[in-house]
Amino acid sequence: MTSTEAPPVEPESTGRPAAPRSTRRPAAPAWWTAILDPAAPRPPVKERLAALVRRHPVFAAVLAVAALIRIIAMIGYQPALFFNDSYDYIEVAMRPYPHPLRPDGYALMLLILRPFHSFALVTGLQHLMGLAMGVMIYALARRRFGLPGWGATLATLPVLLDAYQIQLEHLILSDTLFTFLAVTAVWLLLWHDRLTWRLAAALGLLAGFSWLTRSVGLLVLLGLLTFMIMRRADRRMIMVMLAAALLPIVAYMGWYKIDHGKFAMTESNGIFLYARVYKFADCHRIKDLPVEEMPLCTELVNRLPNSQDGIWNAGSPLARYTGKKFSPETNATANDFSKRVIMAQPGDYARVVAKDFLRVFAWERTVFPDRATYQQYEFGSKTSDLPKWMHGPTADKAVHYEDGRVSPRAVEPFAGFLRVYQNVFYLRGTMVAMILLVGLAGIGAMWRRLGGAGLLPWALATGLLLAPAATAEFDYRYVLPAVPLACIAAAAACSPNTRGRLRALRRSRSAERAP
Repeated sequence: MTSTEAPPVEPESTGRPAAPRSTRRPAAPAWWTAILDPAAPRPPVKERLAALVRRHPVFAAVLAVAALIRIIAMIGYQPALFFNDSYDYIEVAMRPYPHPLRPDGYALMLLILRPFHSFALVTGLQHLMGLAMGVMIYALARRRFGLPGWGATLATLPVLLDAYQIQLEHLILSDTLFTFLAVTAVWLLLWHDRLTWRLAAALGLLAGFSWLTRSVGLLVLLGLLTFMIMRRADRRMIMVMLAAALLPIVAYMGWYKIDHGKFAMTESNGIFLYARVYKFADCHRIKDLPVEEMPLCTELVNRLPNSQDGIWNAGSPLARYTGKKFSPETNATANDFSKRVIMAQPGDYARVVAKDFLRVFAWERTVFPDRATYQQYEFGSKTSDLPKWMHGPTADKAVHYEDGRVSPRAVEPFAGFLRVYQNVFYLRGTMVAMILLVGLAGIGAMWRRLGGAGLLPWALATGLLLAPAATAEFDYRYVLPAVPLACIAAAAACSPNTRGRLRALRRSRSAERAP
C-alpha cells in the first residue's frame, strides 16, 4: 500500500542505484528510532531539541506559544472544568460498570489515573494530546506531503491555537482522547508505505478504543478499513487490523451483557435518534403505529423548545414510560418509533439534518442549543460549584477522586487573559468550510489515485461533522474532533504532487477549449 504524496527526492551519490520511489519513506522520527534500538548512540536531549528548533524555527515558535497558553489555562482554571457528562465518567471511574448511556473508554483513562487523585493531571495529559496532534500534522505535512515549514505550520494552527480546542482539552470530557486516538490512527496509516502486522494491530487497537471512547468511533474503524481495501492492502493485514479492533469491543460488549443482560455497548442510540425526530414527528403520517409507541407522539403546540429536550427535559414523552429512561425496552421502542418517523417523513428528516450540518459553517457562534450548555464551552469570569442537580452520590465521587477541592476556581489574571484570547483566537465555522473545500479540491485532483492520501482524513472529518446532525443534534464540541483530520486533508491537497496535477488539469482543459 502506498500513500506517498511527497515529491521525489534525489538520492545522494553513494555508488548504488536509487531505490524505487514506491519503496522510499521518510526517515523515522528520533523517538521511534530510540524505541527500535535503545542501544544506538544518541546526542544529549538538549542538543537534539536545539537541532530540531534550528530546522523548524517557525513551528517551534508556534508550538511554544501553544504550550504556554495551555499552561496558562491550567493555572487560570483549577483543577479542571466540568461538563454535564463529566460526572458520569467520574462515577464509572470510581465504581467501574458498563454505562448504559455512553461507552467507558474515557472512564478507563480516568480509572488508570485515579491513584494520583488529580483532575489537573487529567487535563494536563489532555493538553499534551492537543500538542501531540499538532506535531503529527506538522510531521505529515513536511515529510509526507512536502510542504515548506511555514505551510506545514499553517496546517497546525487550528489545532494548536484555537481557544475552544484548548478549553475542550481542559474539560473532563472524552472528546480530546477520542480525537487523539483517531488522529494517531490516521497518522500511522499515512506515515508508512507498507503495512506490517504490528502496524495493522496498532491501527486496529486505536480504532477499537476510539469506538469505546465515543460511539461515533465506529466511523474511524470503517474509514480505516475502507481506505485499506481501496489501496489494495494485504488481506492478512486487513484481517489483523479488524481482529485487533474487535478484541476490546467484543470484550466490552461481553461485560455489558453480564451486567445488563444484552450483548451491546449502550442503550442510548434509539433514545438519541428520538431526540433527532422529536421536533418534526407527525404521528398522523405514520401508518400502523404500534400502541406501545403512541406515548411518544406529541402535538406541535405541546413540544419543548429544543430537540435535546426530547431526552433530558422532565416533560419529554420518554418520561411517560415507567422504569429507567436508558433501559433496553425504552431504547428499543424509541429506536423503532424514530425509524418509522424517518421513513414516513424523509423530507423533514433531511431538512433538519441539513440545517444542523450547515450550522457548522456559520461565521458567528450563536448560543445553541441553550445558554447553559453554550456557556460550558467558554472560559467564564466566574466558576460555580458542582451542579445542584448532581449534588449527591456522583458529586461525592468527584470529591473522592480528587481527594480535595473539586469545584473549579478562576485565578486572575490568567483566567482573564484566556477570556480575552477566546474572544479573538478561534476557528470560525466558515474557516472550517474553507479547510474542507481545500481538501476536497485535492481529492478531486487525485481522482486517478482514488483521492490520494487526503481521502481518508477528509472523509472522516466530514463523517464526524455529519453524524451528530443525523443521529442526535448539533453541538459545538462535536465540530472540534473533525478539525485536525480536515487539516491533514488540506495539507495533502497542497502537496507539490497535487498542485502539479491541478496545473496539468487546467492546462488540458485550456487546450480542449482552444480552437
